[in-house]
Amino acid sequence: MSSETPPSLLGRDEKLSPGKLAATQYVIVAVLLILTLGLWNLQVLGANSYRSQAESNRIRKVPVLAPRGRLFDREGRLLVDNYPSTTCYLLRDQIKDPAVDLPLIAQGLHLPVDQLQATLRHFGAAPRYQGIPIKQDITPDEQAFVEAHRNELPELETREEQRRLYPRDGFAAHVVGYVGEVSEQMLENDPRYAAYEPGDVVGRSGVEETYDALLRGENGSRDVIVNSHGKEVGMLGQELAQPGKDLRLTIDLDLQRVAEQALEGKNGAIVALDPHTGEILAMVSRPNFDPNQFSVRLTRAYWQSIMENPDHPLLNKAIQAQLAPGSTFKIIMSVAGLQENVAQTMRVECNGGASFYGHFFACDQHHGLVTINNAIPYSCDTFYYTLANRLGIDRIAEYASALGLGQRTGVDLPDEVTGTVPSTQWALRNYHRKWYAGETISVGIGQGAVTVTPLQMARAIGGIASGGVLHRPHVVFPDEVPPEMLSAVQDSFPGSGDKTIPISAETWQTVTDGMAEVTSPGLFHTAAVAHLDGIDFAGKTGTAQVIGHDALARTKKGHDTLPNAWFVGMTPRRNPDIVVAVLWEHGNWGNNSAKLASQVIDAFVTKQRRKDHNLKLADTPPVAAPSAPAAKPAAPPVDEPGQ
Repeated sequence: MSSETPPSLLGRDEKLSPGKLAATQYVIVAVLLILTLGLWNLQVLGANSYRSQAESNRIRKVPVLAPRGRLFDREGRLLVDNYPSTTCYLLRDQIKDPAVDLPLIAQGLHLPVDQLQATLRHFGAAPRYQGIPIKQDITPDEQAFVEAHRNELPELETREEQRRLYPRDGFAAHVVGYVGEVSEQMLENDPRYAAYEPGDVVGRSGVEETYDALLRGENGSRDVIVNSHGKEVGMLGQELAQPGKDLRLTIDLDLQRVAEQALEGKNGAIVALDPHTGEILAMVSRPNFDPNQFSVRLTRAYWQSIMENPDHPLLNKAIQAQLAPGSTFKIIMSVAGLQENVAQTMRVECNGGASFYGHFFACDQHHGLVTINNAIPYSCDTFYYTLANRLGIDRIAEYASALGLGQRTGVDLPDEVTGTVPSTQWALRNYHRKWYAGETISVGIGQGAVTVTPLQMARAIGGIASGGVLHRPHVVFPDEVPPEMLSAVQDSFPGSGDKTIPISAETWQTVTDGMAEVTSPGLFHTAAVAHLDGIDFAGKTGTAQVIGHDALARTKKGHDTLPNAWFVGMTPRRNPDIVVAVLWEHGNWGNNSAKLASQVIDAFVTKQRRKDHNLKLADTPPVAAPSAPAAKPAAPPVDEPGQ
């Protein structure tokens, strides 16, 4: 058999039909057209878009956080500052799966892996281009770890930031507040945070919260050039951050320090107020907390210690403690009784108490004959039981409400409470029952259903001593705040505000003279131990039972059963320059709180007198020195021993 290829196969010409050839040509032309259109789209129509994407691969926009405004006291002394800090961020757009590197990152940054995982979940809904802060205030060795692992961990980035620095030991903590990351609940439910993003630092209490929009400033950014490993190799430009506005508080650092020391080791509150203006000069609440713990990521252990403390360190008791005011309420009772022409003619024989509606109401002393002139310094319960019975609950409520009790004062601090002023309508509205006349007797001495805050009592009694003029309390000077924001703050914190109530000159004089007797030496004067020589110091003590007499008789007595000790005092007695309210929880007797208030009053007067003395020296013209006799010729120098 021949091995050659058959001639028939070699000689046949394979030709395409004209139809197939035309179809092939059309396909080729179509493909060329598609390719041409694609190139046109890439190189002409989409040039700007792809050029921008290419630039973004080598240019990164790094946010520059604005430093928060600082806080100063009324004399310009620094209270709250900022300090430079380094935060480590995780950039998810640098890697496909951040979870792969978490063990190594956790080891280098000294973090638990589960904490890192929780952080990633927390920011899961945030845009992928947004960096996630995984550790604040990193140490130099942690920063060195990030730099050393730049190639294998390109998703890590460090940024320099300004972080809050608060006074040590929680000084003025409840006034200034603290900052922290904005929560998911705040982002979802509070319109004030609509423009914020997860991870943003915002004020969470105190002045930091109220004036957050002023304090936080406006963030800037830097456009930096990065290499394939995410390392910065240059900068193209930057938009400078606008620092937040500094604020001057009405707080007097010296008085705040004295008040803090007076309340140290106790539970309660002290608030000092200028009744002429409503400026708060000092505000202390105990126990307190350390705001510095909140300025970085809060540790679980510290948060748990705060939450488990039965005395509630985060509670600002100056504006949030709603407690019976005890006998300090007798000043409101005295005003009501005098203005209604009831108290002037009352003559009450105190034999240790009196019976009303079939129940005996005790007094702690046998005061004998009591009138309105000695009822205040004696703090005679029997007199005020009788006065309350004659006035009735609704007239008492009318005066208490007019003086700002049972409602917010409007102070520019968050979460102020209202307190309670009972009345017939109050009982019907809240308990769907009538008010019983026997309940009025206890209200007459500041017990029963009536509750107040220390700030309310300071404002009310300061207003009485000022002739019925009450001002809205505040901790930031109004001229420090733009008018539109000041209006927004006052709308956000509604209260009784500035007001004037009618008080006759006779009522004014009788009540203020009675309060001056409280702190004067004398038999039955309840705060004689707090007397200050040379100072017109007036006030009123209050001892408020925390448990009824019958229940107390059946209960084992201990610290928690001791009464709350109140005192509200001022100087001078009429048109005072300062009023101080003290609440000492379980402090037993009101004269104990009077001694604390006297420390603040004494410090205030001493400082004012020093200022007045220095002012007089500055205004005194220099006295011409007498003519000196003609000078003698200078003696030759003498060698001193040892020279």
